[in-house]
Amino acid sequence: MPLEVMEHFNIRASDMEATKDFYCDVLGMRVGERPPFEFPGYWIYLGEIAVVHLQAADSNEAMEAFIGAKEGSLEGSGAIDHVAFSGSDVRAFVARAKAHDTEMVHRKVPEFGIHQVFIKDPDGITIELNFRGEDARDFDPDS
Repeated sequence: MPLEVMEHFNIRASDMEATKDFYCDVLGMRVGERPPFEFPGYWIYLGEIAVVHLQAADSNEAMEAFIGAKEGSLEGSGAIDHVAFSGSDVRAFVARAKAHDTEMVHRKVPEFGIHQVFIKDPDGITIELNFRGEDARDFDPDS
């Protein structure tokens, strides 16, 4: 029984609307179908997969019964350092991120021809975006 694909990560967002808008407006994902749970939230899709599940940081009885209580910090990534996605068209992404005043850190991995962009969502979770190909190899964020 080998693993096939990562399906989703769940965020207990301090501002669920701002977090939803970040993943949709900055990263280009979309809100999609979600089961009728007895607590508010969104499922945010990348293609046909709901890769981000959002729920409010404030617990209620229904949420705690279904998911469990969360202990510790609800900021940043906790023990997880970052979440990564593969992207295309680094120039278009950088323009989109700039249009939303998103701070970016750029790195190169020349051995693999990768240009990386690191950003943070409204809850402080680091998102890594990996761009490959000649366009990404030649991209200079300072030009």
